[in-house]
Amino acid sequence: MQGAAPAMPRASFADTARGICIIMVVMMHSALGVGVAMNGTGFVHDIIAFAKPFRMPDFFMVSGLFIAGSLTLPWRQFLDRKVVHFAYFYGLWLLIILLVKAGELRLLSPGAFLEAYAAGLVEPFSTLWFIHLLPFFFLFARLTRGLAPFAVLFLAVALHLLAASWPGDDPYAMGSTLTRSTMVNSFCLYLIYFLIGHHFRARIFAFARLVSARPKVAIFGLIFWALEQAIGVRTGLADIPGFTLFYAIFGVLAVVTLASLLERWRCFDWLAICGRHSLTIYLSFVLPMAAGRLVLVKSQLFDSVGLVSALVTAGAIMASLALGAAVRGMWLGFLFRRPAWAHLASNSAGATSPPARLPV
Repeated sequence: MQGAAPAMPRASFADTARGICIIMVVMMHSALGVGVAMNGTGFVHDIIAFAKPFRMPDFFMVSGLFIAGSLTLPWRQFLDRKVVHFAYFYGLWLLIILLVKAGELRLLSPGAFLEAYAAGLVEPFSTLWFIHLLPFFFLFARLTRGLAPFAVLFLAVALHLLAASWPGDDPYAMGSTLTRSTMVNSFCLYLIYFLIGHHFRARIFAFARLVSARPKVAIFGLIFWALEQAIGVRTGLADIPGFTLFYAIFGVLAVVTLASLLERWRCFDWLAICGRHSLTIYLSFVLPMAAGRLVLVKSQLFDSVGLVSALVTAGAIMASLALGAAVRGMWLGFLFRRPAWAHLASNSAGATSPPARLPV
């Protein structure tokens, strides 16, 4: 465990792990929407239930891996990179999604729309909660960097156990009903995973190198983990406070192992591509997902909930990547690149920031 160690270099396994996670996130929302529309469940629902204990913990762990180098930046530069950056994208895409869904949400007057937008700045809207939460984790890491890591981790574990003791009732997504605030509940529930990524980054990188060097042992380990994970999910053991932490950490290590193995083969490069463009996917997948679900369900081409869920997932991801590529270099580039006016610190490029990842 490190406190003020230098930032670790980027590694391709992290992009692959992030790619796996963003696919699981899109898969969850796609399957839930299709399940409601078709009044049933399918094999994709089984996959997202299996991934529930570690899907978001892994996302936050990867987010903490590369934060160390930013913690010593001047405050203005730190706030620009870790707070304003996400505030810009959250505010922009909250506006876009509300505009698209205005009819569905009955936001039929400017007053109703502005009220919904203002409420969304406090209580994160739909899938955007992750973007809303990340800056608070970055600020927490900055403000506590002078404290003993053990004390900070102990606090994070206590907060997690508190939040996990008031679980949500969603069988497919980890949640808490500790308070009425999604931000507060999620902060308590997930902070520990972000801090594990930050404080144990050197050990996580070493673990990735170890499993990559011993692929046969790693594969046997993954098989054992998958069996243990399936039992925990099926019996409900993975939802018990305390065990939630256990299953999440081992799930995170399993994703790191899988990512370290898959990066050996070029045929899985598309996972790293999804990881490098994870912010693009995360921000925009909701719209093509809804469109794809509507088309496939209305057309009745397939009666398999699992197949339709998988097709909607794939379509939403590919459409998001295509949109990101299409607007690159155009005036619409502001959808995924922060323009110069939205910076606190001066941009050496004099224009827009580079394409963002989760995290950046």
